[in-house]
Amino acid sequence: MADDLKSDGFDKQRKGLGNEIKGKARNALGGVTGDTSEQIKGKAEELKGKAQRKIGEREVDADINDDV
Repeated sequence: MADDLKSDGFDKQRKGLGNEIKGKARNALGGVTGDTSEQIKGKAEELKGKAQRKIGEREVDADINDDV
């Protein structure tokens, strides 16, 4: 069970980083094209990714602390 938490945590970190990168790109594209709606959507996706990554980090930390 503990390995599942650690594995899920790493998976969430990976997905979160991907969403952060996509969000930053979308935000930049919106800035270049002058599309504020696209910028807002990009920022939202970036923040979603940050949250996912942080949750994943906490899950991995919790698993490591359980092992100690």
